[in-house]
Amino acid sequence: MPPTIQEVKAEHVDRLMALPGVVSVGIGRDGAGNPAIVIGLDGPRPDTRAGLPASLEGYPVVVHAIGPIKAQ
Repeated sequence: MPPTIQEVKAEHVDRLMALPGVVSVGIGRDGAGNPAIVIGLDGPRPDTRAGLPASLEGYPVVVHAIGPIKAQ
């Protein structure tokens, strides 16, 4: 049985969050409505974006430049 998207996210979140500019890793949908790993960047970050996988364990990876996250 393949891993769930929650298991895939949990397995990779620490490594992804350690990359320059990554401010969030979550679960959402890709453009076709399929479950996806969603990575938020603090800005354009072309070098980080270029190093991110297109998919993780069969789930697509979607990347958005969302800006910095600030605690309120």
